[in-house]
Amino acid sequence: MEKVKSFFKTNYLVILAGLLIGVLASLLQKLGNPKNMGICVACFERDIAGALGLHRAAVVQYIRPEIIGFVFGAMVAAFIFKEFRPRLGSAPIIRFILGFFAMVGALAFLGCPWRALLRLAGGDGNAILGLLGLAAGVGIGVIFIRNGYNLGRNRKTHPAAASVLPLIMLGLLLLLIIKPVLSSGAVFFSSEGPGSQHANYLAALGIAMAIGFAAQRTRFCTMGAIRDVILMKDFHLMSGVIALLAGAFVMNLILGQAHWGFSAQPIAHTNQLLNFGGMLLAGLAFALAGGCPGRQLFLSGEGDGDAAIFVIGMIVGAAFAHNFTTAGTPWPNNPTNWGWSTAAIIVGLIFCTVIGLTMRKAVD
Repeated sequence: MEKVKSFFKTNYLVILAGLLIGVLASLLQKLGNPKNMGICVACFERDIAGALGLHRAAVVQYIRPEIIGFVFGAMVAAFIFKEFRPRLGSAPIIRFILGFFAMVGALAFLGCPWRALLRLAGGDGNAILGLLGLAAGVGIGVIFIRNGYNLGRNRKTHPAAASVLPLIMLGLLLLLIIKPVLSSGAVFFSSEGPGSQHANYLAALGIAMAIGFAAQRTRFCTMGAIRDVILMKDFHLMSGVIALLAGAFVMNLILGQAHWGFSAQPIAHTNQLLNFGGMLLAGLAFALAGGCPGRQLFLSGEGDGDAAIFVIGMIVGAAFAHNFTTAGTPWPNNPTNWGWSTAAIIVGLIFCTVIGLTMRKAVD
């Protein structure tokens, strides 16, 4: 009993952060976000790519204020607690491509690690294969880390460089508010499908800023949770991940949002090879880059230019996945493009494996 009390006393902040994310993600679904997608960093960055015209999948185009709020919330926390540290320079092109393939894998599954947990909390059994793939991918990454994998150290830089991604987010917010219609048709907003389903942008922005603030303070990271358990038998971050799952599960029951089973799940498919393989690739890319997609946004908010490059890589990867039809196809149209998806996953796994095997020493 004393050990249990000590565990909760030590980890209560990250547990509270996880509960906050789970509860608010379910609430965002009730407020209008897509089902089982109260928050999905990969899907929301994909929607932003569509809104900017980087891909033309008409049903997934919207400037998601949650992504903007994550960066702003983390930045506010970093400034208040004097943790805004402008830095960059650690293998930028590798980080960009890791972000690219992380998105390719995530969209084959149809969700980031957060959405995998939220899908499971909403009763989607297909998320189990995704989470197993994520754990396996992170596990492979841990093997590389144990054998000396290292992208090198970043360096202190000018505040202007660290402000680029927050300024991009500010620009996106202005586009969301103004909604200009240019001769090209941009900015694009879905009239049907997941992109047309969204909470009030002020509510979504406020909720996301609260999450960004809490996650920056607690270093919340789903990939980091799995890595720490495998590498050091440390369950600190994992306690927050479990709290996220529990909070979303209870909130879904309260709000009547749970639907149990594998078939007929919202914005999901039952091709378990893609579910496992997509998140296998994503998990490996997250491990090699040092953080899940949410964590990369929070790091960007506190001045990490390397994380910002990963974020940009994910947005470009989203455009590729839809333009080249490697993204999974939601039920009831189960994946007909499994060949392209599988090929993209294999190429991504080869790239990540080569990087993990060859980049074993920091270059100063």
